[in-house]
Amino acid sequence: MHGRCNLACRYCYLYEGPDHSWRTRPAAAPPEVLERTALRIGEHARAHGTTALSLVLHGGEPLLAGVDTLARFTDLVRDRVPGGCTVHATVQTNATLLTERRLAVLARHSVRVGISLDGGLPEHNTLRTDHAGRPSWPAAARGARLIAERHPQAYAGILTVVDPTTDPVELYESLLALRPPALDLLLPHGNWSTRPPHRGDSGTPYGDWLCAVFDRWWRAGRRETRVRLFEECVALLLGLPAATESLGLAPFDAVVVETDGSIEQVDSLKSCYEGAARTGLDVFRNDFDEALRHPGVAARQAGAASLSARCRACPLLAVCGGGHYAHRYRAGHGFANPSVYCADLQRFIHHVARRLAGAAAAPAVRAAAEGDVP
Repeated sequence: MHGRCNLACRYCYLYEGPDHSWRTRPAAAPPEVLERTALRIGEHARAHGTTALSLVLHGGEPLLAGVDTLARFTDLVRDRVPGGCTVHATVQTNATLLTERRLAVLARHSVRVGISLDGGLPEHNTLRTDHAGRPSWPAAARGARLIAERHPQAYAGILTVVDPTTDPVELYESLLALRPPALDLLLPHGNWSTRPPHRGDSGTPYGDWLCAVFDRWWRAGRRETRVRLFEECVALLLGLPAATESLGLAPFDAVVVETDGSIEQVDSLKSCYEGAARTGLDVFRNDFDEALRHPGVAARQAGAASLSARCRACPLLAVCGGGHYAHRYRAGHGFANPSVYCADLQRFIHHVARRLAGAAAAPAVRAAAEGDVP
């Protein structure tokens, strides 16, 4: 929706990473791009008999496009899809621009609000500053509390990138204080050529951090909030269907439309190298079926066949799924590699399996619980 951001987070893979395509694109998606995108979404839903789809209004900071623009576009998509197709719309924001009026507009148009934060305390968010270096926390905290108090039905949850130098339980509990209905805990985007922070050749700092938070979440006695990574790991260990970019073998089913109408693969690939997400397609000349046939997209639809031999031989394959696609990249070798977080993921999955082992008899749980922890 908007290709710029009002913050200058120092770790941002989009603006601080190797891909600089955002600099040559329009700041905001013009009306003709939005109209054509809605048409393409409607065509695709009709052609495939889609009964539900997710529409994520992203950026940059999407609220820079104007809340009325976000609402109009969402309504336009709903008008273009066939009857019986439900559009689940979400805007992902840094929360600094949230106001009562903006939240009321989004809620009225059934657009849920996801918030990106590094934690629930000022000291967790010191890297999230504006372009003048001023802290974003006061405005972001105000926005998060506003939606929790005034529009809880529109609150989608909080997305947080894991920092293993923070106290895991303190950070988790600080986020609980903001009353999110769900949490997404994401590993920082990195790969074998550009190592993530604190990820050396030994140790499992990210896995250890996730295990500590999992135990706090698991032992609470009630579900204080949903944690998607945890719930989907449990589901996969029990042999149930689950789909996330970070775990499992389910085909990934997202595509990005940029502000100029370009159809691209997911933004996370931009953390690998310049042009990694590019397809050469756009909404004016191409439909989404053409994007589905693109080799890069097809590789992410191939399941275990697209993974390295080491991953295919791993007993955790059905649960881990090779990890996040972008985290497998190695310059000169492409994406057919284990995740740079392989040891961390094994540590975490084995740990969850051991917590489940006393209550579940699924073969995947037993195998994972008995496995060696790196």
